[in-house]
Amino acid sequence: MDPYDIFLKSYHMQIHELQGNLEHIDRDAVDRALDLIRNCSGKLCCSGMGKSGLVAQKLSATFSSTGTPAFFLHPGESLHGDLGVLQKNDLMLVIAKSGESDEVVMMLQVVQKMGIPIISILGNPDSTAGRMSTVIIRATVSREADPLNLAPTASTTVAMVVGDALASALSEIRQFRPENFAMYHPAGQLGRRLLLNVEDLLGDRGVPVVHKSATMVEVLETENKPNLGGVMVVDDDNRLIGIVTDGDLRRAILKFHNIMDCHLEEIMTRDPLFVRTGTRALEALRIMEDRPSQISVLPVLDEHHRPVGLLRLHDLMQAGL
Repeated sequence: MDPYDIFLKSYHMQIHELQGNLEHIDRDAVDRALDLIRNCSGKLCCSGMGKSGLVAQKLSATFSSTGTPAFFLHPGESLHGDLGVLQKNDLMLVIAKSGESDEVVMMLQVVQKMGIPIISILGNPDSTAGRMSTVIIRATVSREADPLNLAPTASTTVAMVVGDALASALSEIRQFRPENFAMYHPAGQLGRRLLLNVEDLLGDRGVPVVHKSATMVEVLETENKPNLGGVMVVDDDNRLIGIVTDGDLRRAILKFHNIMDCHLEEIMTRDPLFVRTGTRALEALRIMEDRPSQISVLPVLDEHHRPVGLLRLHDLMQAGL
C-alpha cells in the first residue's frame, strides 16, 4: 500500500475510534468525575504507564494551565517512595488501556488504602484497575491505528481527547477566562496580549510635550528629539489639549505659505484620542486600528489628564501584538 494511503487510513481510523467511543461515554460518570475534580481541595494526580503515562503527563499540564492544579506521578516511581507526594485531600486520575499493568494496580491498591478517590480513563472497564476505581470513563477502541494493530495510537488519542474534554468542561465550570490563562502563560503571545499595559511599552524615551504657546521651532525640536512621530500639547495645568503628528505637519506645509509663521493651535489636532495608564496594550491597539483611518501614535495620560508618554503603533507591533 502507498505510504500516503496508510497515513490517510490511520488518520481516518482514529477519527472512527473517537466517534465509536462516544457511544460508550456515560454522562453520569462524566458528571461524577467533574464533581470530584471540582470539589477536590487538594491536587489532581495524573498517572499512567508507558504511552498512557505520556498522555497523563500532558493532561496534568493541561489541567494545571486551565485552572485545576495537577501533577504527574509515574506508577513505577510511586512504588519506590514517590507515593509520599500524595495527600489525603488529593484526587487520582489514572490512564490505562488494559488496566492490568502491575505497577498501576499496585499503585492503586495503596491509593485506595489512603482513601483517595480514583477516576479512571480506561480501555477495559472490567479490569483490575476498573474494579478499584471510583469513577470510570470509557476510552475503548476496536483496534489501534497502526498497520500491525500493536502501537498505542488510537487508544492514546481517545484517552487524550477524553482528558482534554474533562479539562475543558472544568475550565467553564470554574469560569476560567483568557486573563486567567494568560497569567499562567506570561511568556507566550497570549500572555503578552492580555497582561501588557500601555506604560510597559513606553520605555525611557521621555514625554514629548509642548505648551500651547510654543513656537513651531520648539514643536519641531521636541518632536525630533525622541523621534516618536508626534508632540502632545498641554495647557497651563499640563493637561492634554491636543497633539501634533507628522501628518499634521505635512498637511500644514501644504496649507500654509510658511509653516514657521503658524500658531500651534492652527495645526494641532484638538481633543485627540488617548488612553489612561493601566489600559491593556491590546485595548490600545484596538483603539488605534478600529477606526476609518489608523493612527500611529496615542497619548497615554494619568488620572489627572496629564501626559506620561506617547505610545507608538510600532511599540505594539514589536511587543508581538
